[in-house]
Amino acid sequence: MNDMTMAREMVDPVDATDKKAEKVTYENNKLHKRLCRLVGQAIGDFNMIEDGDKVMVCLSGGKDSYALLDILMTLRERAPIKFELVAVNLDQKQPNFPADVLPAYLDKLGVPHHIENQDTYSIVKRLIPEGKTTCSLCSRLRRGILYRVADELGCNKIALGHHRDDILETFFLNMFFGAKIKGMPAKLVSDDGKHMVIRPLAYVKEADTERYAEVKGFPIIPCDLCGSQENLQRKQIKAMLRDWEKKYPGRVESIFGSLSTVVPSHLMDRDLFGFTDLKTDGIENPNGDIAFDEEPCSTPASLPGMIPLQPL
Repeated sequence: MNDMTMAREMVDPVDATDKKAEKVTYENNKLHKRLCRLVGQAIGDFNMIEDGDKVMVCLSGGKDSYALLDILMTLRERAPIKFELVAVNLDQKQPNFPADVLPAYLDKLGVPHHIENQDTYSIVKRLIPEGKTTCSLCSRLRRGILYRVADELGCNKIALGHHRDDILETFFLNMFFGAKIKGMPAKLVSDDGKHMVIRPLAYVKEADTERYAEVKGFPIIPCDLCGSQENLQRKQIKAMLRDWEKKYPGRVESIFGSLSTVVPSHLMDRDLFGFTDLKTDGIENPNGDIAFDEEPCSTPASLPGMIPLQPL
């Protein structure tokens, strides 16, 4: 046995455990800092929260809304402006819903909160045939209730826990099944025109909220409506995006970036761009058809066996 082997065997197991714990703590702190940075960036980019705002944070009992509330509480303490947070949960009277979990959690945090009791579960089950998607009706019912509650609580902003993956999934759902180039904006005016809806997790990956929920030990409450449906189109899109991310690292990030870099003149929406009135003016346009010749679209000439294209 050489000296190196003996040294390895003599390592104090307690010391090794301490180092492992330190590494876990370090990684968890990095995750928290990253979430704070991304949420802060989204808030700044879209001017989501302003001085004096009263923000209603919609808390479903899922990992994303828990993470949203937690990070907003951190940022509120650090922000140079003053704003209020009120956590709101809509108890839809789903069977076996643990009604005591959220109030106990929020009481422990010391966060002002309101539990709204409305039996939307029975309405959805009565109106939607077995096996059909419940999301559309459930969403409409929740939306109307939350707008009313926001009025009653005096909240001018409604914060939802949708993250980057939700936004991308919605984009592809609209494209594949709705024939629209439409996503899920980070900020929009509510249907009733009275409230500003914000999505501070817009830049956050779902994988990060999943891990953060584990680190924080959030008391997750499963959904017996949409969460129990296995054949949703959204789940198919989610699987497609995860497969892309695994096979082609960076592709999903690139697609998400494209949502912030739109060139209307190179699409086909006649209401968005004045194609019918388009005239030649003899002035060079840097955003003209040369966009199709940019480097990301070209094929590298250095691949094995590839014959370089000859100039015309």
